[in-house]
Amino acid sequence: MSHYAFSFKGETLHALPSGALFWPAQNLLCVSDLHFGKAQRFALQGGGALPPYEVHDTLMRLDHDITTQAATTVVCLGDSFDRLGASVDLEPAARDWIIRLQAGRKWIWIEGNHDPGPVDLGGTHLAEYSCDNLVFRHIALGEAAQSGEISGHYHPKMTLNLKGRSLTRKCFAIDQGRLIMPAFGTYTGGLSVRSEPLTTLLSNHAIAVLTGDSALPVPINAG
Repeated sequence: MSHYAFSFKGETLHALPSGALFWPAQNLLCVSDLHFGKAQRFALQGGGALPPYEVHDTLMRLDHDITTQAATTVVCLGDSFDRLGASVDLEPAARDWIIRLQAGRKWIWIEGNHDPGPVDLGGTHLAEYSCDNLVFRHIALGEAAQSGEISGHYHPKMTLNLKGRSLTRKCFAIDQGRLIMPAFGTYTGGLSVRSEPLTTLLSNHAIAVLTGDSALPVPINAG
């Protein structure tokens, strides 16, 4: 599967087809909005039953990216769990899987708006994380020129019209100083990159990098 490598604030980053971001110079893998436990919350709120495989599927893809990239630092960029207390409800096998992934690695849980990070699991819990020229936080700050910011929260997606049919994919949204991550979780919807507030947060020269079989860069404002 093809990555999309690009320069961001003097650093070379790789947008992976899965929706993860890899920073080779730091051996750092970043994922956003895992939303573990969404299927359970949906059922508890009377929304009907979703197939109960989202935690396993998300962990399988995360495990693959960590292993393939040989990441030594993992940043989970907020809303790792879909609600307060959801980490307590994890099945033992899923909890053990996360603990195995954390072993021997620096693991950072960034606080999200759905949860503060799973305080009953290992790792470091931070409101935001700065490294060299980049800062990782859950929700983008409002300043248009926020430099070197990597955030999540909005679950960006983009629809392309291709020969009479439409194709919608989760995507990275990237401009000169800001990068907004796609949601990595299996049961996560999205917000069009051509909708507010993303159109206000991003410059006119922003691109979307679509996830899927390969990471495909597309100008957001083209056409």
